Amino acid sequence: MAAGSVWRSLVSQAVGGAVRRPAFSSFSRGMQTVTLIPGDGIGPEISAAVVKIFDAAKVPIRWEERNVTAVKGPGGKWMIPSDAKESMDRSKIGLKGPLKTPIAAGHPSMNLLLRKTFDLYANVRPCVSIEGYKTPYTDVDLVTIRENTEGEYSGIEHVIVDGVVQSIKLITENASRRIAEYAFEYARNNQRSSVTAVHKANIMRMSDGLFLRKCREVAENYKDIKFTEMYLDTVCLNMVQDPTQFDILVMPNLYGDILSDLCAGLIGGLGVTPSGNIGANGVAIFESVHGTAPDIAGMDLANPTALLLSAVMMLRHMGLHEHANKIQMACFDTIKEKKVVTKDLGGGSKCSEFTAEICRRVQDLD
Repeated sequence: MAAGSVWRSLVSQAVGGAVRRPAFSSFSRGMQTVTLIPGDGIGPEISAAVVKIFDAAKVPIRWEERNVTAVKGPGGKWMIPSDAKESMDRSKIGLKGPLKTPIAAGHPSMNLLLRKTFDLYANVRPCVSIEGYKTPYTDVDLVTIRENTEGEYSGIEHVIVDGVVQSIKLITENASRRIAEYAFEYARNNQRSSVTAVHKANIMRMSDGLFLRKCREVAENYKDIKFTEMYLDTVCLNMVQDPTQFDILVMPNLYGDILSDLCAGLIGGLGVTPSGNIGANGVAIFESVHGTAPDIAGMDLANPTALLLSAVMMLRHMGLHEHANKIQMACFDTIKEKKVVTKDLGGGSKCSEFTAEICRRVQDLD
């Protein structure tokens, strides 16, 4: 199967496969409100590009734009603005551009704050080679599933004595079981054959040992899915040698942050990698995972592909498959033709020109 066809197939399955199907019905009737968080740097530009493409495709979505700059609530606790939280509580679905985190004492990571606020426990990133975008690897077809709420990113740090800082890695039975169940359900619903648990239980025997133990227990209920376990360093070595040996990888937070970026590099970088965050109570936020690129902000040079493909994942999650297919095809065909693409995709076009070309192709498919 051609790489582009494989990609189309995977994005078509994307996040929706591991979410209960009945949830789709409420999204697919009439106009649906989606909370749009443009973000910082190039975020507003690429968000505007996605909105234009969605308009061209006549997607039945009403955007509710919100800012998520952290504010201090009662007792000095950091919170996202109340209007943003209320919007997400209503819509249940969000699309988010890149967010900057001020480097200041006590200021939280905005992405971490969003995950904790909405209990976005599973980060899902499909990494598949894109037809027409040449990289050293041509047959990548894997999914990283990252536990998103604890581990080293629990934010529990303190000074023991001057010059000595301790950071606590928090691993719980419930979170480990929940992410393992998500990974196996995703595999089953998307016709995937194997799940690999990534860990360092040989060193962190209690924390990673608990995570691995929960993965093994869950695997017992999915005999149709092959289960393997592998040390993080071994996965990294094998990944750069031959990524085709991997299918779905599930792992704790920090390992997932690193490994998912490595996998994105195999297919061309974060600029072409979609991402979805699945939470409790039906909430989901889809996002571009690249940086804010302040050096090119406002210059019409940004590549909106990652946010656009994340928005396609969002449409599939909402059950809007026809619109997703149309936008996806227009995007991939534009990249494959190489005539109107941004600099990072091997061309010299501006963001607005790339966006206009996708819009034209979307309208031609009507």
